[in-house]
Amino acid sequence: MDDTLAEDLRHAIGALVRTVRTVDTMTGGEAAILGYLDRDGRQTTADLAQRRMVSHQSAAKSVKDLLGAGLVYAEPHPDDRRKVLLGITDAGRARLRQERNQRTSSLHNAIHDTLTAAEQQSLRDCVPLLTRLTTYLAGR
Repeated sequence: MDDTLAEDLRHAIGALVRTVRTVDTMTGGEAAILGYLDRDGRQTTADLAQRRMVSHQSAAKSVKDLLGAGLVYAEPHPDDRRKVLLGITDAGRARLRQERNQRTSSLHNAIHDTLTAAEQQSLRDCVPLLTRLTTYLAGR
């Protein structure tokens, strides 16, 4: 089996993601936590650590910083008072939107500055394929 396409794609997408993230103004961990809370609602620090595949201590550090900045809030867990549920605040949503907009703007500018109209169309045609690959890999 020829893994060249898979390896080339992994390398190109990884480099693209890392480069796009250079415009971020917050850490990747903080942005990821805000994203999970925004998409999926309230969660515990343990839930967030598991989803990010990091230690509880690492997630707790990010949560502490986000709480201090007023980007998330904490409330008692309704089923287990020993636990705390975290949620995203309006300020957290605004900050997340700002981070996403910066990434999108950076990528938009790169696309328009470096690709011809035909290349832009080719890239646009690839988006559904990449989405299908993502869906397949996420479902395994």
